[in-house]
Amino acid sequence: MLINWLKKWILPCASSALLLLCLSSAQAQQLIPAAPELAAKSWILIDAETGHVIVENNADLQLPPASLVKMMTTYIVSNEIAEGRVKKSDMVLISDNAWEKGGAKTDGSTMFLSPRTRVSVSDLMRGVIIQSGNDASIALAEHISGDEDAFTDSMNQQAALMGMTGTEYFNATGLPYEGMVSTARDLSVLARAIIQEHPDHYSIYAEKYFKHNNINQPNRNRLLWRDSSVDGLKTGHTEEAGYCLVASAKRKDMRLISVVMGANSDKTRASQSQKLLSYGFRYFNTKTIYAVGDIIKENAKVWYGEDEFLNLTISDDVTLTLSRGAEKKLEANILIDEQLKAPIVIGQELGRLQVSLEGEILVDTPLVAAADVEQSGLFSRFIDWIVLTITQLLS
Repeated sequence: MLINWLKKWILPCASSALLLLCLSSAQAQQLIPAAPELAAKSWILIDAETGHVIVENNADLQLPPASLVKMMTTYIVSNEIAEGRVKKSDMVLISDNAWEKGGAKTDGSTMFLSPRTRVSVSDLMRGVIIQSGNDASIALAEHISGDEDAFTDSMNQQAALMGMTGTEYFNATGLPYEGMVSTARDLSVLARAIIQEHPDHYSIYAEKYFKHNNINQPNRNRLLWRDSSVDGLKTGHTEEAGYCLVASAKRKDMRLISVVMGANSDKTRASQSQKLLSYGFRYFNTKTIYAVGDIIKENAKVWYGEDEFLNLTISDDVTLTLSRGAEKKLEANILIDEQLKAPIVIGQELGRLQVSLEGEILVDTPLVAAADVEQSGLFSRFIDWIVLTITQLLS
């Protein structure tokens, strides 16, 4: 009777519970679809905080960058302002050369500057970023370096310092020039630097209009009107380069940067960039796994110290970009020096914290002392020496 009752009630319930457990596990692990294919020659999507590459295709293919060159132009100007060598209020003389090569008569992107007038650095920055003015780019280059060629040398030196190995500049505008190239990866590096190092100037990239000489021009980045989370960066277009767009968006605490190069229309570069950003936000998370000051290892044994035990922490946040649900599979491995001996100073490296996912080490960061440990007295150290010696002999 009892056995029949168990079969009738307990086993079905257990089976149902097991099924619910399996369903819960399956639901918790979100399925990640394949990365989107775009109608463009090259693209990349990265997390702005970690630099983690979420999606890429032909990201190291060297292509004409068109007006995306102006991102480096404004980045260098921002550096000059930060170093105090240039002020936003400085009035820049607009040379005949800037007007002839980039002004209204060229039929290219222009701020419509008037030759032999003076315009503030702040307005010229907006003219470059919002209106993509070739005349404004040349004027800033001449103001900082004397002429555009010298400024271009600075652009290439800066690119080398940033590890932009696939980039070579020949002017400050992006106007067609044989041999001038960049890559989607390099441009993502540059965009990340602009966002992180010059947040005040980065805010200009979100401005939708700028008016100069009574001419009000819109920002060419269509996504600023389509998606409220998008706040930059820059468009580019020439016949050879096609249509290009470096975009950035922030949703909650996550910021992504997309680069699309070689699309066939203004509409396409916007829609393909939107596709990249939507994929990243939908299926990935950026989270701080461990924060500065978190106790990673409690009560690590210390020899020859006034304190017998010491907590270990980290001096830098451990932040990772992962597919949704993958954080549950993370494993932490704590490696501590074989013998911790006083004196120890706060912040001293005493081991390593490794964080891995499915056997791949994603983070390898120092474990450091959370406090000072002074050396103990002579007798106490002698006792420790005896205990340590015996321990080693028995091991």
